[in-house]
Amino acid sequence: MAGPRITRVFGAVNIGSFRISAIVAGISDTGEMIVLGSGHRASQGIKRGYVTDIAAATYAVRDAIDRAEKMADTSVQKVWIGCSGAGLASRIDQFDAEIGGRRIEQEDIDQLLVNAREVIQPDGRMVLHAQPAQYRLDGAHGVIDPKGLHAERLGVDIHVMLADGAPIRNLTEAVQSAHLEVEAVVGSPIAAGQACLSPEERDLGVALVELGAEVSNVAVYSGGMLTDMISIPMGSADITDAIASAFGIRRFQAERLKCVNGSAIASPTDHREMIPVNAPGEEGTGPIARHADEKNRIPRAELIGVITGQLGVLMEEVNKALKAMNFSGQRGKQVVFTGGGAELVGLADFAQAALGKPVRIGRVPQLAGLAEAHVKPGFSTLAGLVLYAADDPVDIRTFGKDYQRTVRYSGLGMVGRVVRALKEYF
Repeated sequence: MAGPRITRVFGAVNIGSFRISAIVAGISDTGEMIVLGSGHRASQGIKRGYVTDIAAATYAVRDAIDRAEKMADTSVQKVWIGCSGAGLASRIDQFDAEIGGRRIEQEDIDQLLVNAREVIQPDGRMVLHAQPAQYRLDGAHGVIDPKGLHAERLGVDIHVMLADGAPIRNLTEAVQSAHLEVEAVVGSPIAAGQACLSPEERDLGVALVELGAEVSNVAVYSGGMLTDMISIPMGSADITDAIASAFGIRRFQAERLKCVNGSAIASPTDHREMIPVNAPGEEGTGPIARHADEKNRIPRAELIGVITGQLGVLMEEVNKALKAMNFSGQRGKQVVFTGGGAELVGLADFAQAALGKPVRIGRVPQLAGLAEAHVKPGFSTLAGLVLYAADDPVDIRTFGKDYQRTVRYSGLGMVGRVVRALKEYF
């Protein structure tokens, strides 16, 4: 029996400091999203979200997309890029217009969005997203589609995500050098939120912590929209480095110990358990680790002590970020961790005790055809990119003298259709 017919194919690449992952997905004639292929490889030329070697980054991007295309048995020319560094920042801009009590027509919404662009002042930075998150009628918030309603004043709340221009251009050029066109650069908190958070969570108030390798983004959602975010230049790779330093071993050995034997929660038997530093088949090779026995084994209790020590430092920074964004009280109860670092055993329990809030791990949603190896928190941003792309947001781009300004309107269903008519430039 023949499968569903694919009517649209698109690709996405998430560029992280630990891995670069790619996905090729399609929309079937029934409207279902189907993952045709996905792949990943170790990151190169990226440090804390910034491109540090454009040739190495280009090679890694090309390799990752080749793996996805090979599995999909099809190629893509354009990709959506996930970005976690580049000085991401978030804010909400508001704009209001007089309606005079009459019925709101489609033209009023169109004109509101056109005029609302004037309130966006990037101040020399690049605007990655400018999304109408919700409308307001005479001060009443939470209106999804105001068409057909009456109001004296019609307003719109616009979520704006900013980034430093030069790092984004480096990121874009690395992808373009891999013979790919860039559809858009998407801030990873937007993509991860699309994948990991339910509409109800976004409405009630939730914090999303992307625990990446070298960058951790803390984003706060409230009233259905992303309201604020702070980037922390720390991540799970700092835990790996702490292990390597504590035991005098190589990074790859420390990473394996963290992933295979590590945990964020100690147990009473840890001090009696000795774990090998070397992988199976590598016994007797390399130097003896610090605090190891004659078989090059270390106490699991010491490993967990190093992990929890570094994790405690990271949680302090997360807590500071949450307090700086006033994430507390009735709208500050739920925290969701995602990203590769969220795969650490016991992280949710540790974070819940450290932050004093309920914590859950945000996982990749069920997408037809997605490889089992990619159904992990470390690939949530990648999955979110294709979900974001499937919404078919509309771009209105302007190239300024010193930077490119990209404004995107999407995410409200009706809004996506409304702004499709907006073809003019700033």
